[in-house]
Amino acid sequence: MKKPFPILVFILMVSFYFSSCGGGTDSKSPAADTSNVNKSGETDAEVYDPKRGEGEFSADNVKISDQLDKTLATAGESNFGVKCSSCHKLTDEKLVGPGWKGVTTRHTPYWIMNFITNPDPMINKDPAVQAQLELCLVRMPNQNLNTDEARQLLEFMRKNDGVK
Repeated sequence: MKKPFPILVFILMVSFYFSSCGGGTDSKSPAADTSNVNKSGETDAEVYDPKRGEGEFSADNVKISDQLDKTLATAGESNFGVKCSSCHKLTDEKLVGPGWKGVTTRHTPYWIMNFITNPDPMINKDPAVQAQLELCLVRMPNQNLNTDEARQLLEFMRKNDGVK
């Protein structure tokens, strides 16, 4: 006479398998997710400004001179060496992240400062950043830059792009 234990185990395993594959509703599904809808009913993507980015900086509070601020650029170069050079080159060549050559001609100063101080929301919303992520395959980490460091890096980027 065979023991019923193996058959019982098999029946329990099959039952568990089918019960775990149930068709219940998923509160995380896109249709149920309303976390990215603002009070006016628009999604974040509908109100996102790709020229400004997302963060505290705008054309109102980022003023850039036609001439390079060499003191800021020197401090920015130092910050680049500590926080950025392991992933970015100063040419257009990709390292881990994209090269910095021409970045100030492709983006507004406040977009750059918003991105380097607030990368996560912009990675999630900005089409240009998402396209770059597909090429680089690595999300830019938040380096916790303060306003002064961001401004210094921006000025160093301008120097790298030939502003005198």
